[in-house]
Amino acid sequence: MLVLIQVIATILAFICHEHVAIASFSLVVPVNKHASAAANALYSAHAYFYKPQYPNPRISTTTYFGNDQYVQQSLLIDIDAPFIWHSSYPHQESCEACPNPVTCGEFQCTDLRTAFSYQSPSCPLPTNHSMYDEYNDCEVCPVNVISPVTGECSQVIPTFDQFMFTSSYSGSGILSSDLYVTYPVTGSTAPWTFDPFPSNVLGVMALSSSPYALPAYLRNPINRIIALCLPSNISTTGVLFLGNGPYYIDQSYVDAMGLLSYTMLVKHPKSFGYFIGVNAIVIKNKSIIVPNNATTKISTLDPYTKLRTDIYNDVVRRFSKVTKRIPPAKSVAPFGLCFNTTVNGTTVGIKVPDIDLILQDGKKWTISTANSIKQVTEDVACLAVVDGGPTSEHAIVIGTHQLEDNLLMFNLENSTFGFSSSLLRNQTSCSNYDFSVVYN
Repeated sequence: MLVLIQVIATILAFICHEHVAIASFSLVVPVNKHASAAANALYSAHAYFYKPQYPNPRISTTTYFGNDQYVQQSLLIDIDAPFIWHSSYPHQESCEACPNPVTCGEFQCTDLRTAFSYQSPSCPLPTNHSMYDEYNDCEVCPVNVISPVTGECSQVIPTFDQFMFTSSYSGSGILSSDLYVTYPVTGSTAPWTFDPFPSNVLGVMALSSSPYALPAYLRNPINRIIALCLPSNISTTGVLFLGNGPYYIDQSYVDAMGLLSYTMLVKHPKSFGYFIGVNAIVIKNKSIIVPNNATTKISTLDPYTKLRTDIYNDVVRRFSKVTKRIPPAKSVAPFGLCFNTTVNGTTVGIKVPDIDLILQDGKKWTISTANSIKQVTEDVACLAVVDGGPTSEHAIVIGTHQLEDNLLMFNLENSTFGFSSSLLRNQTSCSNYDFSVVYN
């Protein structure tokens, strides 16, 4: 149960910026783990969108805040997406239900079609009437989106929309602080767009560095800082912090920010995602050197870390050598190194050496057993890295299995990345935040 209080931060994007004078704090948004149709783990966050005049039959829940009606939607977390998009009304033959559409003459239309667009050679160029023939007089601005699940293209109508997080102060409980955002988000997606999405997930929450992603609209006292803590189980809830802390992830009242190490984010000219510099991968005191020109991307869509073939082969070879005492098992796709976890007919857990990522400034991100090993059957566990191919764009893509139960902070104010390594080693996890407790 949420108790609403008058701690409201209002952001009117493109029109004006107003904020109330509040001490530094973080808003906390629940994060859920899903199993998609492709059996890959995906993660979503909740937001409340202003209810349009024409209701969407896919959305059944209406919530009132004051006299206004909002509908709750779960949006897929994507730290690489250029802008937020969601389903705001039924797909139909006209755009009569479009709330406050962005017209083709506004600079946001140009931005979302060019510099801050989804980039794919398979997407057709949008035109002013590529969705609805009758709207050829610049009343709407169709733009492309790409499904993060299937990679297919669709088009949507950007609108000046308002959404809200009914969230909590970072104090290990709910102090309902409502963040309203007027924002050019999108609706009117084609029917297939959400079909492979997890159940009840109706859009994408862009958390990238793009000026049209959510962090760009966080203003004082909520700085352009997000901290993401992905849960490792579909039956538990993780946490998305909006703001610069404190990050109380359990009832110990210990600020988890104290667990973070920091490194600089690396800019990539063709992406709004987050990149770091990795110099070497160390497994039991032996270093595997990563080339100087290699890029390392952090992903909330790739389920497992992908390594370029030359790095992958070295990692698997070294890991195989330091785990010789564990009985091997036949490989299970997509993994190349697997282990037998059955002893006398009983499944047992295995413990393997840490994998350390040595970052560009000497900091160390440790990947322990919980994040390096995936139990794929009762009898078999595998090293949870995959071969990205010999010519992969990025030498390393750190996937979500390696991110779960790690607190990750993306600070766009000073271009730094904070990481905790596994919280399990500190007797806590991303699922320990108690959303049921209300604090005044």
